[in-house]
Amino acid sequence: MANSVYRVTELIGTSSQSWESAARTAVETAAKTLRDLRVAEVVEQDLTIENGKVTSYRVKLNVSFKYLPEASSGRKTATRKR
Repeated sequence: MANSVYRVTELIGTSSQSWESAARTAVETAAKTLRDLRVAEVVEQDLTIENGKVTSYRVKLNVSFKYLPEASSGRKTATRKR
């Protein structure tokens, strides 16, 4: 197995349905811009209550993905016209 480096970032997902749906929303949204997502660890769960009823679920996740330094080396910064 080759040596690898993984980066960990924090995500927060919300849902009106469940904590599972909140976590799924966070991971699926992140997967649109982050490649090679590997593991998501649930760090915290909470919910919002209004008038005695649960109105939304929130999940805080630590998500790891493979760090590819060559992907960021080709970045160019945009210049602004004046």
